[in-house]
Amino acid sequence: MANRLINEQSPYLLQHAHNPVNWYPWGDEAFEAARVANKPVLVSIGYAACHWCHVMERESFENSDVADLMNEHFICVKVDREEHPDVDHMYMDAVQAIGGSGGWPLNVFVTPDRAPFYGGTYYPPKPAYNRPSWPQLLQHIARLWNEQYDDVAAQAGQMVQFLQDASRKLTRSNISEISESTCATIAGNLMKMADKEYGGFGNAPKFPGAMAIGYLLEYHHYTGDKDALTHALKSLDSMIAGGIYDQLGGGFARYSTDKEWLAPHFEKMLYDNALLIVALCDAFKLTGIEKYKQVVKETIAFVERELKDDTGGYYCALDADSEGVEGKFYTWTYEEWVEALGEHENMAMQFFGIMPGGNWEHTNILHIAKTIEEIAADDNCTVEQVSESIDKVKHRLFHLREQRIRPQTDDKSLLSWNALMNIALSKAAAAFAATDEALSQTYMKRATDHMVWMVAEFGRNGAWKHVWKRGEAKIGACLDDYAYLAQAMLQLATVSGENSWISASEKLIAHAISDFSREDGFFYYSAAGKKDIPVRKVDLYDGATPSANAVMAHNLWLCGMCMERSEWIDRANRMLYNMADTTSRYSYSFGYWAMLLQRKHRGLRTIVVSGTDIGHSMREIKAKFVPHMFSLALAKEIFEIPLLENKFFGSKMYIFVCSEQACLSPVTTVGEAFHLLRS
Repeated sequence: MANRLINEQSPYLLQHAHNPVNWYPWGDEAFEAARVANKPVLVSIGYAACHWCHVMERESFENSDVADLMNEHFICVKVDREEHPDVDHMYMDAVQAIGGSGGWPLNVFVTPDRAPFYGGTYYPPKPAYNRPSWPQLLQHIARLWNEQYDDVAAQAGQMVQFLQDASRKLTRSNISEISESTCATIAGNLMKMADKEYGGFGNAPKFPGAMAIGYLLEYHHYTGDKDALTHALKSLDSMIAGGIYDQLGGGFARYSTDKEWLAPHFEKMLYDNALLIVALCDAFKLTGIEKYKQVVKETIAFVERELKDDTGGYYCALDADSEGVEGKFYTWTYEEWVEALGEHENMAMQFFGIMPGGNWEHTNILHIAKTIEEIAADDNCTVEQVSESIDKVKHRLFHLREQRIRPQTDDKSLLSWNALMNIALSKAAAAFAATDEALSQTYMKRATDHMVWMVAEFGRNGAWKHVWKRGEAKIGACLDDYAYLAQAMLQLATVSGENSWISASEKLIAHAISDFSREDGFFYYSAAGKKDIPVRKVDLYDGATPSANAVMAHNLWLCGMCMERSEWIDRANRMLYNMADTTSRYSYSFGYWAMLLQRKHRGLRTIVVSGTDIGHSMREIKAKFVPHMFSLALAKEIFEIPLLENKFFGSKMYIFVCSEQACLSPVTTVGEAFHLLRS
C-alpha cells in the first residue's frame, strides 16, 4: 500500500512511496500532525543517486517491524535534498555540530517547530561500526522525548542559536590588503593538502576539488609557479585515467572511495561534470594539451546523451546502482570481458587494467593502467595501431554496455545545476574559439538554446522556481539558483556577443539583493518570504558546488562594472575583504573566494572590442587564459549597457581596456590590449 509520497514528483521520494513507513513529504501537514500528536519529527534526507540511502531503505525502511516503531513514536518526513537544499543545509550543519561529520542519508530528529535536537547519517539494522542500530536509536529518542522533554527543548533552542551565529564568525577579517602574500598563502595551503603521488587533495574518500584546481591553474598563470601547475594537471590527469572517469561513455562520477581514483561511488551528478568541464577548459587554454579538449568533448557528449530532457534541460544525476548492485552497469567481470572480446585481446586488457580476479570486488573497473605509448613500445608496434585497436574495443564495449539494465535517472531538473552546465558550455565555446571554430559555435548555440529554455521554464511570470519536471516548475528559487543563473548569463554574453544577457543578469541580481540580502552585505540562502525553516543559512564555503555568496560577489563585480553600478562593486569588494582571512586559513573550502581574491589582487578588467568585423579578434581574445579579464563584443551601437556607450565607431575596430574606475585610451590590436592587461 502506498504512502503519501506516491503523489510526489521526486524520483527519490517515489522510491520510498511503497515503504510501510507512514512518510510525509516536507510541508506544514507533517509538522501540524506532530504538534497535535505531541510527537517528535524524524526528517530523513537523501537523494535518488545515493547508494547508502538505498541501503538504509532496504535494511530498515522496508522492514515492517522497524516501520511500526517509526510510525508509533514519530511523524516521519522524507526529503529530497535536491528539492529542498535549504532544509538539507540547515540540518546538515546541525548534524555536523552534533557528531562532527555529515552525509546522506541524513536522519535528523526535530521538534514540531522544526528545530533539530539530534541526528546522524546511516544507521545499520543491528549494532555495527561503533553505532547503535536504527531501532535502538529510535527507542532512545522516543524515551528522551517522553521522559526528558525539557532537556530536548533546551537542546533544540541551543542548536537553533548556534546555527544562527555560526556563519557570522567566518565573515570577520583582519586583512586590510589583498596582496601577493595573500595569494601565496592560499596556494601554499592548497599544496599542503595536495596528494603529490596521486593528485587531488587529502586522503580517501577523494572528491574532484574543481575550484582548488582552478585556483592553482590561475596562480601558475600569474606567478609561473611550476608546482601549482604540476599538481593541478596531475589531479586532472589522474582523474581522467582513473575509474572515476567513465572510460567508455565519458563523464565523471561523484568521488573516489580510494586515493588512487580507481573505485568511485558510481553516481554521476550534473554539477560535478559541469565544474570539471570548466577546469578542463582552463587547463586546455593554459597548456594547449589536446587530451583536455577530448575529455571536455566526451563529457559534454555524455551529458547531452544521458542527462538531457527532450525539451532542452538537463537532469540531476544517474544512480550508482543498477539491479540493486553498486557499479554493475559500469564494471566487467573477466568472463564478461572474454565473452565480449575473446581471449586474445591483449592491448585493451593492458590499457584498461583488466585482471582475471578483478581489480575491485571480483570485477573490473576500467581505467588507464598503461599508456598507449607504453603498450606500443612493449608490443613492438606503432602508437597508431594501439590507438586503433583500443578505439575498436571501446566502441564494442560501449555498444554491449548499452544493452544492460541502466541505472535510474533522477529526471528532475534544478535551476542551479542547469546554470552550472550552461556556464560549462559557454566556457567550452570560449576555450575552442581560436582552434576549432565549428565546435565553439556548436557549444555556443547549445548554451544559448539552453538559456532560453531555463528562462522560459524556471522563470515563468517572473517568479523563479528551483525544480522542474515534465513541464512543471515548483518550489521557490534559492540563492544559488539566482547566483549561478546570473553568472551563466554574464558568461553567455561574453561568448556569444548577445549583450542583452547582461541586462537580464542585472535584473536577476537586483531581485536577489531585494529578497536575500543580509544587513552585513552577504546573502541568505533562502528568500525573505520563506517561513518553513527556523534558520536562514548564509552559504559561505564551497560544498560540492561553489559558495552562492562567492558567486554573487563575482556577479556584483562583473555586472557592476558593465552597468556602472559602483554600489555593487563596493559591495563585492566588502564581501571579498571580509572573507579574505577565512579564505587564507581554510583555502580548500573557500576555493571560489580564493579565485576572486587572486583576481582582485591582479585588478579585474573588462575588454570591449568594437567594430563591425571583430570576429577573428574576439575568437583570439576568448581563447586566451586571462582569468581577471571579462570581454564584450560591440558590433552595433548599444545604449542600455553603460560600459558600451560611446564605444562604437562603425567598421573601424577599437579595443577598450577598462578597470573598476575608468577606461584607458583605445587600442587597435589584440596584442596592444593584452599589453595593457599585463601592465
